[in-house]
Amino acid sequence: MTERVIAVVVTYRRAALLAQSLAVLTAQSRPIDHLVVIDNGSQTEVADLVAQQPVPSTYIPSAHNLGGAGGFALGMLHALALGADWVWCADDDGRPEGPEVLATLLRCATEGAYDELSPVVCNIDDPDTLAFPLRRGVVWRRKRSELFVDSSETEEVLDGIASLMNGALFSSRAIDAVGVPDLRLFVRGDEVEMHRRLARSGMRFGTCLITAYLHPDGTAEFHPILGGRMHTQYPDDTTKRYFTYRNRGYLLHQPGLRKLIPQEWARFGWYFLIHRRDVAGFREWVRLRGEGRREHFKRP
Repeated sequence: MTERVIAVVVTYRRAALLAQSLAVLTAQSRPIDHLVVIDNGSQTEVADLVAQQPVPSTYIPSAHNLGGAGGFALGMLHALALGADWVWCADDDGRPEGPEVLATLLRCATEGAYDELSPVVCNIDDPDTLAFPLRRGVVWRRKRSELFVDSSETEEVLDGIASLMNGALFSSRAIDAVGVPDLRLFVRGDEVEMHRRLARSGMRFGTCLITAYLHPDGTAEFHPILGGRMHTQYPDDTTKRYFTYRNRGYLLHQPGLRKLIPQEWARFGWYFLIHRRDVAGFREWVRLRGEGRREHFKRP
């Protein structure tokens, strides 16, 4: 209880959902010591909501939309400036599964000497299902129970895999070592880039299997190919596709991820040309990944 935990939440024009998130964040059995809310929409109703919270709070409006990447970067740096020993990240459309999430994360992180620890990210409408598919070994997992080895629920932490930023708990030393999210990515892929840095840093990180963060389902845009042996990503929203493919073009050319480039071409080539028979879509994917590789980070 002597360590200072500061929660950082990034929001953009979703005050009603934010209220639900903050209600759980501020009711943890191990209370957060301070709440920082970054408001990319600069809404008065969000400022009023933050002012009503039962914990010490800081509201930071941004007249310039920083996206999730920039919002978390600003919030994490502000948390460090406030003296955080741990920074607990959350977004406005998700929430911890209950009041014991923070206490569980802190216990497992302390006992296992973890520098970063994430909860399992589950579907908010079906908490037994993962909000995003997760590959353990060569098998894709979609159920929370499938994350345990041999269906044994005695395992508490899955090493070397973490979903960022939904409920992720970072030690201050981890942020010192790997930095904060890259503003240039704006949305989509910023958490993958942070995961890349964690993996290369030598810091210990993982997923706490005995606690969860609830998030809207994100599996719809992941499409199985080759009989389910591989997956590819196709967001229905044009803007989401732009940031997803452009940012992946940047990410896959960074140290630690370049080995995945042949697989990337195979997966998306098969998906667009064989599965969808969409030559125009494949050309757009090639163009966007090229922009990312060249680090052309303009916004659409």
